[in-house]
Amino acid sequence: MQMLMRTDPFRELDRLVDQVWGTTARPSGMPLDAWREGDTFFVEMDLPGVTPESIDLDVERNVLTVKAERKPTYGEGTAPVITERPTGTFTRQLFLGEALDTDRIEASYEAGVLSLRIPVAEQAKPRKIEIGGGSRKELSG
Repeated sequence: MQMLMRTDPFRELDRLVDQVWGTTARPSGMPLDAWREGDTFFVEMDLPGVTPESIDLDVERNVLTVKAERKPTYGEGTAPVITERPTGTFTRQLFLGEALDTDRIEASYEAGVLSLRIPVAEQAKPRKIEIGGGSRKELSG
């Protein structure tokens, strides 16, 4: 049962280019881990230097969009000497499977990590079907 699909079709291409040429094609703003434990799906995204107020989560038609902004820590009148840490707005989309309950997603943010708990929908959980005794006549009506 497919719960989650990778979102960015160009991410793997970027990794390949990085391996071959030794460069970063695009900054990887939101690396993530995802796993399932029992009836809950977990996603953790690294968002260092982002304030919780700048994180925006939306779900529409089983697509979860995470948007976060990281601003530079230096002021406008400053002349930066080295700027290697990416700043700006980062966006990542996750395509959630039909088996997940998008109405009950829980999110928390601590130590630069956005954590999501997505429960498996009740109708997608395995269930036992009782077998009644009786004749075929009872089953058909």
